[in-house]
Amino acid sequence: MPVPSIRIRAVNDRPINPAGDYVLYWMIAARRANHNYALERAASESRRLNKPLVVLEALRCDYPHASDRLHAFVLQGMALNQKAFAAKGVRYHPYLERSKGQGRGLLKAVAGQACLVVTDDFPAFFLPRMLAAAGDKVPVRLEAVDSCGLLPMCAAGGDHATAQSFRRLLQRLLPVHLAEPPAPDPLAEPLPGAGRLAGEISQKWPAATKALLAASPAALARLPLDHSVPPAPAQGGHGPALEHLRRFVDQDMVYYKEECRHPDAPHGTSRLSPYLHFGHISPHEIFQAVADEEEWSPARLGKGGRGQREGWWGMSPGAESFLDQLITWRELCYNFCRFRPDYDQYESLPDWARETLAAHAEDERAYVYGREWLRRAETHDTLWNASQRQLLREGVMHNYLRMLWGKNILAWSSSPRQALKAMLELNDRYALDGRDPNSIGGIFWVLGRFDHPWPQRQVFGKVRCMTSRSARAKLRLKQYMARYKGKNES
Repeated sequence: MPVPSIRIRAVNDRPINPAGDYVLYWMIAARRANHNYALERAASESRRLNKPLVVLEALRCDYPHASDRLHAFVLQGMALNQKAFAAKGVRYHPYLERSKGQGRGLLKAVAGQACLVVTDDFPAFFLPRMLAAAGDKVPVRLEAVDSCGLLPMCAAGGDHATAQSFRRLLQRLLPVHLAEPPAPDPLAEPLPGAGRLAGEISQKWPAATKALLAASPAALARLPLDHSVPPAPAQGGHGPALEHLRRFVDQDMVYYKEECRHPDAPHGTSRLSPYLHFGHISPHEIFQAVADEEEWSPARLGKGGRGQREGWWGMSPGAESFLDQLITWRELCYNFCRFRPDYDQYESLPDWARETLAAHAEDERAYVYGREWLRRAETHDTLWNASQRQLLREGVMHNYLRMLWGKNILAWSSSPRQALKAMLELNDRYALDGRDPNSIGGIFWVLGRFDHPWPQRQVFGKVRCMTSRSARAKLRLKQYMARYKGKNES
């Protein structure tokens, strides 16, 4: 089955060059060798043109918030990709910049020998700008292929203001697209020979060494990164992602609806968000694992598509609750980034939210903390401090507490704009899933995006308010608080 045309976007108007040496897959977002529409498209064109496939996965050193933590997670995934492509006889070139600008010219040089360049579509961070610039530079056709979600991003036709309106769209359109999943193994069929890069390319931009791909402390220390943000305990790559997926589906999913809010619950999270962000696992593979566990078929889908949160999938409560996060909320955020270039700007908030926040901008704050106090987790609120310490140590934060974390930053900042800056900086610098449409959407939800007006409150106005006091009353927190307790906290 060919890749659905709705997922393929021409970045430039240049032709395919049948005389090229290979088809190039420039892997930039879907960093995996399975369930990957872009890789599937590149492999299909390789067979059609009877040309070898070459895969280029590069990592620059000067992206925003580049650190040992983010680099290590990506490099661990690259090491596993190297093994996966070697097993299929595909030429894979993992390139790592050792200094700023060292990789400049690599894509143009590799594309100069290609028939066609296929890459990943991604709606956020610096990737849309990078793709637009690449389209002008490469001498052949450049295609961006959407592997981001179960619903192709462009299928929505525009951004959605609420999760309910997006659910209605999903329930109307998804049945068709569920019938067109990516191939689990895009390289299952033989490819025409082994690709190779010109010697001058391999010499000027050599493949990363095993030590670099292993993300050893010594190798990371020699790179121009933020070394104050150490690697997280979680290991990057498809293998670790699959272990989390299997554990969640086999052991935790049945409890998810009831336990996901409780930090002490052993079954409250899938731990898949970082892997989804870096493309180490596909949402389609996750969905299929859930569907298999539920012995589900599309015949169990509900009729009508009224936007209901429960019952439409025809699965168990735990599975449906998880799918609402994986599909509805995650893809709602991708949809917003796809259709709103200002997705990360304060002005993208709904009118009612900006108006009410402006009306309460001069309200007295009980506490006001600067960004450094927040970063160091040195507030009066021990629950907030514990959440921030989890972020600092592990690069993740419990899902419910991340919403509370953001609401408190809003309450403790001198203005809503300052709150937004603080949230984005802390999230993007320390979170493994920062810089992602989903986590960006969650931060803007704190300020009213995808929400509706609530009763007036001090500072918040009509924006939904959450407090640590309320959270302590309804959440199980004893073990969590002990795990992330500060030195001077009793």
